[in-house]
Amino acid sequence: MRRRDFLKGSVVAAGATAWAGGGPLLLGITDKADSKTPVIGKGEHRYECVHGWGELPAQLRWETTHGVCVDGDGLIYIKHQGFVGRPPQDTIVVFDPKGKFVRSFGKDYYPGGHGIDLRKEGSEEFLYLSDIHRRQVIKTTLKGEEVWKLCYPMEAGVYKRVAEYRPTNVAFGSDGGFYVGDGYGSHYIHQYDKDARWVRTWGGAGKAPGKMQTPHGLWLDDRPGRKPSLVVADRANFRLQYFTLDGKHLGFVDDVLFPAHFDIRGEVLLVPDLHARVSLFDKDNKPIVHLGDDATRIRADKTFSIRTDPKQWQPGKFVHPHDACFDKDGNIYVVEWVQTGRVTLLRKLA
Repeated sequence: MRRRDFLKGSVVAAGATAWAGGGPLLLGITDKADSKTPVIGKGEHRYECVHGWGELPAQLRWETTHGVCVDGDGLIYIKHQGFVGRPPQDTIVVFDPKGKFVRSFGKDYYPGGHGIDLRKEGSEEFLYLSDIHRRQVIKTTLKGEEVWKLCYPMEAGVYKRVAEYRPTNVAFGSDGGFYVGDGYGSHYIHQYDKDARWVRTWGGAGKAPGKMQTPHGLWLDDRPGRKPSLVVADRANFRLQYFTLDGKHLGFVDDVLFPAHFDIRGEVLLVPDLHARVSLFDKDNKPIVHLGDDATRIRADKTFSIRTDPKQWQPGKFVHPHDACFDKDGNIYVVEWVQTGRVTLLRKLA
């Protein structure tokens, strides 16, 4: 995330919340009678909001938490980025569902840790790590052993030098292939086959259909009743953009503020939105609810004082959700792009 992009989004898209009067309620917070933990959401989508989740060991410190995923055994993998000039530390921390520390690894990725996406291949699961400083996508085992490293695709003919490439997240195709979003580089999507061989490239910077500004996250949208397609968090254009699996533009979803990435559970599309909320959409991409919405206050904070001062964080409200994912029970883990890092468990109640 670049500061100028965030500030531009705060100013240019400030009026984007006006649609909410005809959309879902921007819900407040209620407290359970027996707990001070806030409850957010509505109907079938109510959650107990547990901020500061996970017991981080003394030798580690959160620094700008960026990515999260859950493996088949229910272990939670959290990736944080770090700061240039500070002593390196492991960038990937693994917890059990109760928040107990299991292991950590990835010191070599400090301070470039960005996206972390997980896929089962045969009987084994693998992590796909996007590193914006190494300018690579790295495939590893769940314990961090590297399988391969992938730099920018020279075959695409769109790069003159590696400095133009900064991958942010990966999406997985149903055929074993995958897609890489060059979110902080030149705004392209790159498609690869199951053997990590380049297939095609599309996009590039712009606002027209098929063009993107910070394709930060991407996901295979194969929800029931929908033809499989690729959805992209076209973040600095303040929209979701849909493509066929071979890169042809399909359409937009505009009911977002500054979308960062995705997850899917059943018919529900989960969108962590950097402008202070986590949104759920139904199978027709109509908003169900915006969880922890604090967009008005965060957008007004042009000096980033809230991001750097935990004393200003409010229970049941988000600051900058950068990634989020479901577990098998429908709970949601949210990680935020804030100076000290923050992990929140949204424990499903209904």
